[in-house]
Amino acid sequence: MSAPASPPAVRSLRISRSPLGIPRHSVAVRCLKIVSVAPTILTKLQKECATPFPVLRHVADAMTADMCAGLAADGGSDLPMILSFVDNLPTRNEKGLFYALDLGGTNFRVLRVQLGGKDERVVATEFEQVSIPEELMFGTSEELFDFIASGLAKFAEKEGAKYHLPHGTKREIGFTFSFPVRQTSIDSGILIKWTKGFAVSGTAGKDVVACLNEAMERQGVDVRVSALVNDTVGTLAGARYWDDDVMVAVILGTGTNACYVECVDAIPKLQSHNSSSGRTIINTEWGAFSNGIPLTQFDRDMDAASINPGEQIFEKTIAGMYLGEIVRQVLLKMAEASDLFGESNMEKLSTQFVLRTPHICAMQQDNSQDLEAVEAMLYDVAGVKSNLNERKIVLEVCDTIVKRGGRLAGAGIVGILQKMEEDTKGQIYGKRTVVAMDGGLYEHYPQYRRYLQDAVTELLGSEISKNVIIEHTKDGSGIGAALLAASNSNVRSLASRSFRFLRQVQVLLVMNTKAEELVETLHNGLRKKGIHVFHVASLEYRTPQDFVELLLAGVSKSIAAAVLAKQCYSNEESPKVGFPYTVVIVYGPVINNKKKFLFMHHDDKDVQ
Repeated sequence: MSAPASPPAVRSLRISRSPLGIPRHSVAVRCLKIVSVAPTILTKLQKECATPFPVLRHVADAMTADMCAGLAADGGSDLPMILSFVDNLPTRNEKGLFYALDLGGTNFRVLRVQLGGKDERVVATEFEQVSIPEELMFGTSEELFDFIASGLAKFAEKEGAKYHLPHGTKREIGFTFSFPVRQTSIDSGILIKWTKGFAVSGTAGKDVVACLNEAMERQGVDVRVSALVNDTVGTLAGARYWDDDVMVAVILGTGTNACYVECVDAIPKLQSHNSSSGRTIINTEWGAFSNGIPLTQFDRDMDAASINPGEQIFEKTIAGMYLGEIVRQVLLKMAEASDLFGESNMEKLSTQFVLRTPHICAMQQDNSQDLEAVEAMLYDVAGVKSNLNERKIVLEVCDTIVKRGGRLAGAGIVGILQKMEEDTKGQIYGKRTVVAMDGGLYEHYPQYRRYLQDAVTELLGSEISKNVIIEHTKDGSGIGAALLAASNSNVRSLASRSFRFLRQVQVLLVMNTKAEELVETLHNGLRKKGIHVFHVASLEYRTPQDFVELLLAGVSKSIAAAVLAKQCYSNEESPKVGFPYTVVIVYGPVINNKKKFLFMHHDDKDVQ
């Protein structure tokens, strides 16, 4: 008689203890249930999140098409393609003390930098980071900006001896505001909407610089905002300060965005803004992109429960705020359907955003045989116990979501590069082109970085991709904002010198005649000397200085239209405003029923 068969494995029970002292249960009955259900959910997830070459190609091409549509007309696509009013990037000649304030997530940073010009560059810099209380993210505009202004005031009080503010000057600051804004000038912009989990009341439709200025006045902070920039624009400016080949900047952190250098001629909707360089920086706000993105039911559920359902779809699939939450939803579904994590209490795992992207990143770095770091993270953060098989499933889920995010981000970058290649007729792919990257997600998540680079290489091919350098630029947006504040300050300083010249010569041109006759007389008399005359007398400003400063800073579309759309009284095309072009400005406010006309002549950056 044969020996009786051994008991089936489903009845076996093995108990061990983890290094944390957590009992490890391995019950085969439970494993059978996990094997039969959880992998089915995982397989479906992997299929729906897949980003093979055709999907990447479609996303890149759709990104390019949406960019073109957004540049053609406001509202032409999901991408607003916002004009930044940054036409000239830092030259390395900037000097002086400048501050930067960076608001773009759950923290804000304040920074100061001493610039020493081309030889010394950045002489000294220091910054502080302040956490924003969660209640202020859902509070009022005054509460949020007062908190920020108070933090700036405390930071400014600590200014050391190595920072020098020239006598008679005021501290200036570049304000990095990393939310969708309709920029109206280099130092003003209207908030379109809050993103990244913010829902502050009383700010939408208002000038965010005015909100900050009012808060600084309430807090007694004597600082002037001289540049309003998006974090991506700041990153591009900061990286370009060190490397002239930087053409694109991407933020991949809590949220995401991208900007790039665009030819003015390639912006059909741009009718009244002139750039002396022929280029300008476009803020794409690519988080709003949605064309062709592979989505799952978990993405749809998360979107429906968000504060902005139906919006920022690209951001919700590639940005740091959301990757951990998608993983949490998948694991919760698996636990409910297959007893993943056994009898563990699901209260923590059922809490929205309890599992964050830094947690899934840490788990993916675990190379131990028993995945002990994964075990500890699941227990400490999500409150669930796990066996080795369950921990492997968790890592598969993490990798699926992160792989999709990184590869979609890479496709988005290629979409931008394609647009630039078309505009420049082949001048991007054939030379070294740098994409400056900033943000904690890109910096700290090696798997994400690898998937992003792989997608770029797949789409561009091995040869072209060698010319596209994706380079991390740590904290670039802060220093970039300070550099743009310095650049804009230099423009205003030149405007001030121009006004001093105007005051010296204005008595020579006080005339009681019609504007048209004066313009024609001046034009006929001066055009042989290369001096052009524009009639802008219909524009009303309080003083000539107001007009000159606004014009030279390039902050008013109405001014640009009035100056540039009008032809000189000849068949010649109007020259572009901005140095080293020669410009004459005619200014005509009504004073005592008489026209008072002023002109100035700039030649090669020096007032003559």
